[in-house]
Amino acid sequence: MLHSIDFMITQNNLVFKLISPKETYPVRHAILRAGKPLSSCKFDGDDLKTTLHIGAYQNGNLVGVATLLEAKNSAILDVNAYQLRGMAIHQDQQGKGLGKKIINYAETILQEKHVLLLWMNARESAIPFYTNCGYTKSGRIFDIEKVGPHVVMFKKLK
Repeated sequence: MLHSIDFMITQNNLVFKLISPKETYPVRHAILRAGKPLSSCKFDGDDLKTTLHIGAYQNGNLVGVATLLEAKNSAILDVNAYQLRGMAIHQDQQGKGLGKKIINYAETILQEKHVLLLWMNARESAIPFYTNCGYTKSGRIFDIEKVGPHVVMFKKLK
């Protein structure tokens, strides 16, 4: 299993490291689950040994999170794959390139683990972001109850 010390990257007052599931909750709640109970921030699979949680810190403050869950998607490609879930950036940090840096960090970790595919159920509003990060849409837009419209997106990792 990877530990925080194994994959810590520092860039211009930004630190990217692996964190615990509970450490993701404040950012998940504020951005993805506002108005819902904090308990809605716990995802199935958060506590699995293979699940990785990324924290992005600026000047010591957690400003972005993402979760990587081991999950094949044979509709795309039946290979060793992970699903990106719960990616969220604090409102005042959005639009500054932090999301792309988190994606790059995630891809680096997964490539070290010889993962061949990263995929996600992307919110419809996030499609342009993921497209700019090199991800491709697969299938049609679908609705996730109480969350909204999404589409599956993926990227083959080298």
